[in-house]
Amino acid sequence: MNAESFWLALALVLVIEGFFPLLSPARWRQMFLQILQLSDGQLRFFGLCTLFSGALLICWLL
Repeated sequence: MNAESFWLALALVLVIEGFFPLLSPARWRQMFLQILQLSDGQLRFFGLCTLFSGALLICWLL
């Protein structure tokens, strides 16, 4: 992976993340407030699952 691929991947993440507040700001705000109410352990578990899912997807695609 070169630097150009890294920046392209980061840009794609930003584009995808931007769709949620653009298309449904009220729902995005409600979801964000629900996330703020999670405990640290729940957030860590969610982060671990997200990281693991992303790593598996990368391995599958490469």
